[in-house]
Amino acid sequence: MKVTLVQNSPKLNRSNLEDTIGIINQIKNKTDLIVFPELSLNGYMLQDKLYEDAWKLDDLGELKKLSNDVDIVVGGAVYDSVVFRNSALYFSNGSLLSQHNKIHLPNYGMFEEARYFEAGDIFKSFKTKFGKTSMLVCEDLWHTTVHEDLIKENPDYIIALVASPARGFSDDGLEIQKQWLNIIKTVSKECKAKLIFVNRVGFEDGLGFWGGSCILDEDANIICQLPLFEKIFKTFEI
Repeated sequence: MKVTLVQNSPKLNRSNLEDTIGIINQIKNKTDLIVFPELSLNGYMLQDKLYEDAWKLDDLGELKKLSNDVDIVVGGAVYDSVVFRNSALYFSNGSLLSQHNKIHLPNYGMFEEARYFEAGDIFKSFKTKFGKTSMLVCEDLWHTTVHEDLIKENPDYIIALVASPARGFSDDGLEIQKQWLNIIKTVSKECKAKLIFVNRVGFEDGLGFWGGSCILDEDANIICQLPLFEKIFKTFEI
């Protein structure tokens, strides 16, 4: 199985869809699964721009079409005519196979997601051509209740879409990266699942995102990893 991690730097406008389609077209014949970060179709610090830039699922028909060639996971602000959701979307075989709406919306310090988004309330796994899969969005992974749900679901693959700002710089490295690695290694080991972690890079409104996207095996070993702070996409065989 070939997996492409897309560690990109989304802009705060709808041009991200065109950029996403461009990347997919470059590599769709060389990989089996392409994974983008949290809110990759929108940028993170949307605030009131959400009312202009959120996507209806009908707007994403080109991603459905491209998923006839390759499975695609993207993060986006999704509007269902009633509420806005921070969602992970899995496209396969010409259709939207699964949508996970972020359950735990941070609303402290630099984060204001609960002010703009409606939280999801359902956590479920789904079948893909590669095996049983679970998707999560960023803060979801910081909650032990989600870990318990994952253990019960017993997935083969866990896909985590993340937009994590860099903080905690020291001579020993980046503290937030250490915290994230501790969390995803724990989850991978608990579930005996491969875990695909994709974090964005770039700057928005004074926030810098650190990247470090990686894939863990069932024993929580890092089997491939992208560099910090670099806009890059790369395909790995797992």
